[in-house]
Amino acid sequence: MSAMHSNPHDRRGPADPRDAPLYTFTIAARHLGIPTGRLRRWVIGRSHSRRRPTAPARPLIRAPAGSGLISFNNLVEAHFLRAFDAREVDRMALVGRALAYAEETLEAERLLLRRELRGPGREIVVDRLGEWLALSPSTRMAMRHTLSACLDRVDRDGEGFVVRFHPFVPWNPASRAVAIDPDVSFGQPTVADSGVATAALVSRVDSGEELQAIADDLGLEAGQVMDAVLYERSA
Repeated sequence: MSAMHSNPHDRRGPADPRDAPLYTFTIAARHLGIPTGRLRRWVIGRSHSRRRPTAPARPLIRAPAGSGLISFNNLVEAHFLRAFDAREVDRMALVGRALAYAEETLEAERLLLRRELRGPGREIVVDRLGEWLALSPSTRMAMRHTLSACLDRVDRDGEGFVVRFHPFVPWNPASRAVAIDPDVSFGQPTVADSGVATAALVSRVDSGEELQAIADDLGLEAGQVMDAVLYERSA
């Protein structure tokens, strides 16, 4: 098997914390700011039924088998899927086909985790969806822009692996104050580069402490504390 065809996560071994089951569907959906049912469809798919005559849709994300939970890598994959507007089952099936085509063309498994998604992968998927869905040029432009914004929310190591995810903070979409890192605080949200759990900051604010006092005590900026609290209270 060539290097391009190999799983990009094999190099860190089977115990890679990024592929370990960490999050329930409810918690993961909260981190992503999407409905739980949508995330569940992306991971489990949906079968044909009499009550739901829509054609079946295969899963777009491969979760850890038998755990009922999703991994950090799955969280990142779902983060990028939002850019393709895969809300409905029919659209979900087309997104899956477009991703499979791009992976085959680029010889890259799990494209949503690969650095190729920033360049050729993005163009292939957007162009295929645009063709199949007859998307207008402005809609394709918006999709590219959304995906670029999502790509800017992840940090990669020297080999291109996603190692950290910065979820969107309500009312301050440019903020990267909150980070989710599987190697820090068991993958729970923290203030970036500090290890301070965002949930702990909410508890301190609710106990009556001032933002600046909390920030001074922890060596943070007041804006970081504010963004962490807004993030926690956005769900």
